[in-house]
Amino acid sequence: QSRLVESGGGLVQPGGSLKLVCETSGFTLDTTAIGWFRQAPGKERERVSCISPSALTVHDAHFVKGRFTITRDMRAGIVYLQMSSLEPEDTAVYYCAAATQYYGSHYCGLAEIEYPHWGQGTQVTVSS
Repeated sequence: QSRLVESGGGLVQPGGSLKLVCETSGFTLDTTAIGWFRQAPGKERERVSCISPSALTVHDAHFVKGRFTITRDMRAGIVYLQMSSLEPEDTAVYYCAAATQYYGSHYCGLAEIEYPHWGQGTQVTVSS
């Protein structure tokens, strides 16, 4: 059974850092693109970053501005989102998601619809 479980969220002060963890099971990461998304209160869910099956292609949203880094440990089946210089605007529930269609080892999709498998999310709150 395929499954995604996020952890690592919490309360952090502005300028602080968090490392989110997405534990996958039932997926083969070298043939599966993984995305991180977030949804703030009252807003639509938006993509944060994605990583291709090869891990050589990463697409960050415009608001990342070099503050977040997506990486993975293929052997462990884990995808990370290292976040630094956090701002109150980063407050949201963060989700990881897995794609099912394989479009090549260097492709990760930008659209939410390309990721049918989702975890339950982890809350990130940035506040002083």
